[in-house]
Order: sequence, then C-alpha cells, then structure tokens
Amino acid sequence: MTGDQGIEQGRDPVGDQRQRLDGRFAKFWAASTTSALGSGLATIAAPLLVASRTNDPLIVSAGFGVSWLPWLLFSLPGGVLVDRVDRRKLMVFIDAVRVVAMAVLSLAIVAGHASIALLYAVLFVVNTGEVVFRSASQSMIPSVVPRSLLERANGWLAGGVTLTQGMLAGPLSGFLFAVAVSIPFLVNAGTYAASAVLIALVAGVYRSGAVPQNSVPSSGVPSSADGEPDGRTTVRGQIVEGFRWLIHQRLLRTMAVLIGLLNLTLTAAVAVLVLLAKDRLHLGAVGYGLLLTCMSVGGIVGSVIGDRLIKWVTATWTIRIGLLIEAGMHLALAASRSAYFIGFALFAFGVHGSLWSIAASSLRQRLTPPEMLGRVSSSTLFISAGGNCVGAVLGGVVAADFGITAPYWVGFVVAVVVTAVTWRVFNRADVARAYAEPEHRDSVPQASAAA
Repeated sequence: MTGDQGIEQGRDPVGDQRQRLDGRFAKFWAASTTSALGSGLATIAAPLLVASRTNDPLIVSAGFGVSWLPWLLFSLPGGVLVDRVDRRKLMVFIDAVRVVAMAVLSLAIVAGHASIALLYAVLFVVNTGEVVFRSASQSMIPSVVPRSLLERANGWLAGGVTLTQGMLAGPLSGFLFAVAVSIPFLVNAGTYAASAVLIALVAGVYRSGAVPQNSVPSSGVPSSADGEPDGRTTVRGQIVEGFRWLIHQRLLRTMAVLIGLLNLTLTAAVAVLVLLAKDRLHLGAVGYGLLLTCMSVGGIVGSVIGDRLIKWVTATWTIRIGLLIEAGMHLALAASRSAYFIGFALFAFGVHGSLWSIAASSLRQRLTPPEMLGRVSSSTLFISAGGNCVGAVLGGVVAADFGITAPYWVGFVVAVVVTAVTWRVFNRADVARAYAEPEHRDSVPQASAAA
C-alpha cells in the first residue's frame, strides 16, 4: 500500500486495535434508531389517516408537501442555530417539542376531534424539528467518536435508520393502525421521549465554541479591515458564510451538488416505480413491496460492512464505483423486464446508497471546522431536499409525456454525465489529504472540554 492510500484510510494501526465505539455512542445510536422508528410509524400512518377521511388526491398529496416544506424553509437557519448552542441540549429540546405535538394529535384522535388540518400542522412541526435534529446529530458525531471511527459510526447510524424506517416501520405501522388509529402516533410520541432521555444521558458538552465576529481563519472568509461588524453575527450572514465555505471546498461542494442531482433523478425514479412494477414487470402489491425491500436490505448490508469496505477499496473508489452503480441501476430499470434482475439492481443500489452516505458524512465531518459543521451540514441537506422536491414532481411529468421508462433513461444519462465530469475530482491525493489530520482540528478538544 502506498503512503497516500494509508493516509486516505486514516489508519492508525495501534488506534484501530484499541479504539472502540463506546457507551456514549451506544446511547446516541439507540436514540437515533428509536427516533427513526417512531418517525417511520408516523410517516406511514399519516397518509392512512388522511385517506380514511377523504378521497381527494390533492389533499392526500398535500401531506407530502407539508412534510418536505420544512427542509427548504428551515435547514439553513437551523444550521446557524446548531452552531450557536449546545447540540445535545438542542436535540433534547426538539424531541420534547415533538413529544408534545404527537401527544396532542394522539389525544385528539382518541377524542374524535382530529382534523386533517391538525395532522398537517403536527407534521409540519415534527419535520421542522427533524431538519434541525438531523443537522445537530451530524455535527455532534465527531465529538462523540474518535476520528478514525467516523466511518463505522456513520455506518451504524445509517443502518439503524434503514432497518427501522425502511423495513420495520411499514408493516408495524399498518398493523398498529388497524388495531387503533391513534396507536402509531402514541408510539411515535413514546419513541421521541425515549430518544430525549437517551441523548440527555450522553455525557459531555457539545457546543462548537464562540466564533470571533471578524476573525474566522478556518472559514477562508475575509475579515473586516476596519473592525466594524461585517454581518457574520446575523443569521443571514452566518448562512452566507457557511455556503461560501462549502463553495470553496472542492470535494464537499462537488459531493453536495452530486447528491442534489442524483436525488432528483432517484426521487423521480422511485415516484413512478409502482407503475413500472405494475405495467412493465406485471407485479402486484407484494412484488412492488419486495422491490423496495431489496433496496432496504442492500442498505443494511452496506451499513454493516461499510467502514471495512471503504478501508479496503479506499474512499476514492467507493465514490467512483458508486456513481457507476447509480448509472447501472437506472439502466436496469429502463431496459430490463426481469423483476429478479431489477431486484438485484435495487439491492446493489441500496449497498451503494449506504456507502455513499457513510463516505459523504465522514468527509464532511473531517474537512469542516467544528464551529461551521452545523451550517455546512444544513447547506448540504438543503441541496439534497431541493433535489427530492423537484424529482418528486419531475418523475410524474416525464413519465406522463414520454412513457414510463423515460425517467430512468434520464437518470441513466445524468449519472453517466456526472460520473465523467467528476471522476477526477475524487482523486486519491485529494481524498488522502481529507483523511490526514487537518490543522484546524489540532487544538480542538473532545466534547467534555468544549466551552
């Protein structure tokens, strides 16, 4: 192995043998996974509740819009909040608010006074909390686990979410909803309460520290020459600062744009997958569900083996091969009529999705200054959510005008183009530098010593 390869993996032969994910991370993981299960239950139960009250497609689809809107409205200011306060306390507060919101909805359902308007209001509050909670969670991880174990930690977190939301929440929520409409929402309130308790038990202070108004050397943003306020203490100024830092960081900028573009084509593909399964593959509801299960199983496999696989093939080739798998998945959906082959393609895509999530999160956590991690994470979430929102509409429009396979051909072309354009960006030398210990972290203490 060359020197660059060793650096890229961030390997410390002694540290890798001795360092383990400790009790703090176990509590953090349990909180994340429990919260994800509850959110998954509500995500499935909410449209079931709406469909039991109305057959209007516009009202039903409005629920998805209400769920996605907070990601566009609050991801950027939420990142500023994450960088200003103790991230652990913020996550506990968000969970407490979500417990109250879900409890109000559950009691209203039990009392027979739950309206669709109340449901959508609660969904808006809960998803607004999820936006900030996700950014705070990603920003807190580097202070919870050793730097050399970021890939493993991110893999465990992604695997927990995939297992609970992708595989368990669907059938469990349907069963609980059949028993009593209020139960999935009551259980969701309980999972948020459990998450709050578990996060509160994670020892340490998780505040990024005060950032001098006119001197942020790690951001690369020029300071005010005359000492006058330059606007970076305002929410807007700090959002701009976070975006500007991301734009000037070649690897993370490219990764963020890629995720936005590929989310657009992926969401467009998934939006009409049920029609492809029915009209082209001649599958029923069970077959369609199994296709989604293939992707979820792949995601879990990728999460379990992700950190070891990334070390083996290197982060550079994890990213590059992932782009090829993305293109191959769209090609399979566009050209194949074999349900088995498409199931395998979705499984491979699930593995790739987990690996990409691990690699992207770990690179962002390694490269971003601690005092800006909330804003940079939220900027990436904003771009990602934008791709999801546009893709959800685009898939139906393209399929209606050009045929059911058209969104997959578009996805294939986009994946091939971005692979060719970005292939050199993720070269071994640049990724190796990302895995080397950056200067701005040399004096950054662990959470327990943060001010």
